Amino acid sequence: MRKTIAVLALSLLAAHVMAAVSPEEAAKLGTTLTPVGAEKAGNADGSIPAWTGGIPKNAGAVDSKGFLADPFAGEKPLFVITAATVDKYKDKLSDGQVAMFKRYPETYKIPVYPSHRTVNLPADIYESIKRSALNVKAINDGNGLENFTGNRYYAFPIPKNGVEVLWNHITRYHGGNLRRIITQATPQTNGSYTPIRFEEEVAVPQAIPDIDPAKAANVLSYFKQSVTAPARLAGNVLLVHETLDQVKEPRLAWIYNAGQRRVRRAPQVSYDGPGTASDGLRTTDNFDMFSGAPDRYDWKLVGKKELYIPYNSYKLDSPTLKYDDIIKAGHINQDLTRYELHRVWEVVGTVKPSERHIYAKRHMYIDEDSWQVALVDHYDGRGQLWRVAEGHAQFYYDHQVPAYTVETLYDLIAGRYLALGMKNEEKSSFVFGFAAKAADYTPAALRSEGVR
Repeated sequence: MRKTIAVLALSLLAAHVMAAVSPEEAAKLGTTLTPVGAEKAGNADGSIPAWTGGIPKNAGAVDSKGFLADPFAGEKPLFVITAATVDKYKDKLSDGQVAMFKRYPETYKIPVYPSHRTVNLPADIYESIKRSALNVKAINDGNGLENFTGNRYYAFPIPKNGVEVLWNHITRYHGGNLRRIITQATPQTNGSYTPIRFEEEVAVPQAIPDIDPAKAANVLSYFKQSVTAPARLAGNVLLVHETLDQVKEPRLAWIYNAGQRRVRRAPQVSYDGPGTASDGLRTTDNFDMFSGAPDRYDWKLVGKKELYIPYNSYKLDSPTLKYDDIIKAGHINQDLTRYELHRVWEVVGTVKPSERHIYAKRHMYIDEDSWQVALVDHYDGRGQLWRVAEGHAQFYYDHQVPAYTVETLYDLIAGRYLALGMKNEEKSSFVFGFAAKAADYTPAALRSEGVR
């Protein structure tokens, strides 16, 4: 009997040691904290409201193509920040946003609207988050995750350091299996551009019924990207197996080249390798604001602050717009954007002395309600602010999924930028929950995907 009690005590002690947070801390999820770990209360002056459950699934109409009506279409900006007034608001802007006013003083503006905490997630995702809080632990110097099983979402809802905050962005909920058709633009300084059209799929192992659990044990997601326009690039297909611990098992990537009609391994699809058809304006890990392995940086958690960030960007996603309405010289059409005051986690990534990356420092701001990266300031090796990223977000209330409407990455030195994710002119919005098969995400399947 004593032996049994001793063994039980040791097992409970071991479970506690492995736990990311204590049961008492985890109990804050859904009480003083939202179920994803944000502060439930509003701020002192009420400019950030309390979270009261987000907006309902029927918050607006959904058209025949799946595009969402703007629940806040009747609202007007509280004020518009311009180059003439930016100094008044600097404490609630990133250095990159301030730099954009200096780079484009005549045209850049930030329209600030009332803040709405719209995000909520399905009940089973909330259950997964609480399980993560109690069980998930960072390993391999923060580059891998232990005990991250089942529906693997939001590894550290109550983070203790910078890399844990970043992991929440990497492991956030995308709506299960996601299919989308989007356009990327890399305008010249005069605003002229050639649209690059992608057909993309993201599938997660837990939503692929015939997946081999052993083979998928270290896989976070499968990603497939087909280029369908312009003609010179059409037919090229990229396949990525996104691994959880990329130090233990690097990201696996293959490219089908339509011109060569061959499938090749693509180790360059990682870190600061060039992004697909980006004209050198983004790195691979700029995709999704940040993606891939965190291991080349030391991540410092600065804390929380209140910033004006792109939010509830339904107007920017309107199917009544043409891409020419959005893409302008220097930056996207800021009259179509919406910014709100929100609390963000502030994290600074600095390249480790033993590593290399074209971005020596990344200053990141992550929305507390969605764990999506909202803003990133990128610095070069000389310490000069180089590229400014903004993630224009919206909440797909009909499916309870936060996502990006458009990701922008502005090169302050070159005077050019990249806009990724536009779908205004496409035949459909995002498709969530499609049926995926394991065979669709193998190198052998790539050749049949290429069309030219």
